[in-house]
Amino acid sequence: MKCLRHLTAAVLLFVAMGPAFAADVVYPTGVRLGMTPLVGLVKAKTFTGFATEDQSVKVLVTELPPGAYDEVKTAFSKPDAVGPTGIKPQTLETAGAGTAYYTIETAKDGANTVKRYSMMLSGGTFSGYVAAQVPESASKIYTDEAVRQMFASAETRKEVPVEEQLSLLPFKITDLSNFKHVRTLAPGAAVVLADGDETTGFEPAPFMMIGIIGKTPPDPDDRARFARESAMQIPGVHEGKLTVAEPIRVEGQQAYETRIDATSGKDNTKVTVVQWLLFGGPNMLRIVGSAPRDQWTGAFPRFRAVRDSIQPRG
Repeated sequence: MKCLRHLTAAVLLFVAMGPAFAADVVYPTGVRLGMTPLVGLVKAKTFTGFATEDQSVKVLVTELPPGAYDEVKTAFSKPDAVGPTGIKPQTLETAGAGTAYYTIETAKDGANTVKRYSMMLSGGTFSGYVAAQVPESASKIYTDEAVRQMFASAETRKEVPVEEQLSLLPFKITDLSNFKHVRTLAPGAAVVLADGDETTGFEPAPFMMIGIIGKTPPDPDDRARFARESAMQIPGVHEGKLTVAEPIRVEGQQAYETRIDATSGKDNTKVTVVQWLLFGGPNMLRIVGSAPRDQWTGAFPRFRAVRDSIQPRG
């Protein structure tokens, strides 16, 4: 019994000396940045990150373009550099993501005083951003040092499992047509299927972008006009020439197909691009497929196979 009492006392002393963490690094659904959350924090249901059950403590975890970290690093490497609120960032060595830039500030959330913490780190092909908010009422548990240690536990993973990415979308894709890479542009918003990757660029090989966009125009003439205009404004595509623009049906659903010949990407790859707008609900589903012109014949059937496999999520 005496040994048991000594062991219990040692455990209580250990807990009192430092913050309590969950056992392993946890990755919020759909992102490549994770950390070991403090006890009491679980995956949030309404945003990407962690939160307490009462939502009073929140930790947002998200991905930004890879250049975001470099911009922060360059800006804050100057001796007199300060952030937008006048706070000078600190450097923070993370467990698996190298050097991060970290800030703490006191602010107001309505009538409540809160501590706000932020961190920017490099994930190689992306920048990881974390922002936490702790109300004064929880600051004795979620202390500055506890939050700092949680941030320092940050690690990155190379890929998000395909099933995990697709589970976030408001539609189901049952045929990926042997595309080598799947990447959500923003968790739950849009997805890219590609043979190339972020390092080599997507444009030199076939790829697709699929996502929900604005409300369906009620008038057929408006749909045709919108389809043509949106096809000519696809990001990264320039010098476009319209070659096909016609209403079609996809699995009995009203749709509009537009094709353009254009150049795309940093190397000005000559591509053919197809856009399908599907009008089956209050919002339009936009499907874009792009392939170098010498690969178009083989790519187009793959694009159609993916398109025809998309179903509403019941």
